[in-house]
Amino acid sequence: MNVPAWSGTLDLRPLSARSVVLSLLLGTHPPELPVRELLRLVEGFGVGGSTLRAALSRMVAAGDLRRTDGGYRLSDRLLERQRRQDDAVRPRTRAWDGDWEMVVITATGRGPAERADLRTRLTALRLAELREGVWLRPANLTRALPGDLDRVVQRYTARPERPPGELAAHLWPLDAWSATARTLLAHIAGSPRPADRLAAFAAVVRHLRADPVLPPELLPADWPGTALRAGYTDYQRELIGAVRARVHGT
Repeated sequence: MNVPAWSGTLDLRPLSARSVVLSLLLGTHPPELPVRELLRLVEGFGVGGSTLRAALSRMVAAGDLRRTDGGYRLSDRLLERQRRQDDAVRPRTRAWDGDWEMVVITATGRGPAERADLRTRLTALRLAELREGVWLRPANLTRALPGDLDRVVQRYTARPERPPGELAAHLWPLDAWSATARTLLAHIAGSPRPADRLAAFAAVVRHLRADPVLPPELLPADWPGTALRAGYTDYQRELIGAVRARVHGT
C-alpha cells in the first residue's frame, strides 16, 4: 500500500526565482515567454530584474531553459515535466467497466537504485502496490504504459474478488489526500498576496500528481479533486491573461 506523507497541514515556503520562472512556464502553452512578459510576471512575486536575469542565465546553463528570439522556452528535458503536469491537471479518463490494470514485476537481480526508480515510475503512472511486486489500479485511464517496462514487468487485466471500493481505500489514503486538498483550497482562498498564491498553486500541482484519479463510484463523498483542478486552471488563465493584457496594452 502506498502511503504518501499527507496530513492535511501545509508547509509552504517562498519560491525561489528559479521556481517562480518554472511555475510560470510550466503553466504556459506553448511554454515560452518574451523577456518583458517574464519581467512583468515576476515583479508581482517579489523577484527583481537583476535577480531574474541571474536566474535565467543559470537555468540556461543548467539545461532548464533555451533562449529564443526575444525570450525563453522550456528545454526539451522539461517538456516531459510539463506533460506530466498537464496530465495531473487534466487527466484523460474513460468510463470504467470494472476491470483493473495489474502489473507484476518479473525482473530479478536489480539493485536498490533500479528498484527505487521502478517504484517511482509505477507510482507516477497512478498504480498502487497491493503487495511486493504486484501493482494495480482501476482501468479507467486512457494512457498506455511505456513500452520499455515490458523488460521488467508483465501486464494483466484483472477483476479482484474484493469489493472495489474497499480495495481502493486500502491502496490509497483517500481521506488524507482529501484533507490536504481541502486545506490547500482554504489556504488559497485566504491568501491575497501573489507570492503566497503562486506557492500554494505550485503545491496544488504537486498534490494533483498524487491524485489516483479513480472512477467516481470509488471515491469518497465530496471528493475535492475537481475543485482543486478548476481552481488551478482558473488561476493560470487569470495570471497569464492579465499580464499579457498589460504588456500588450503598453
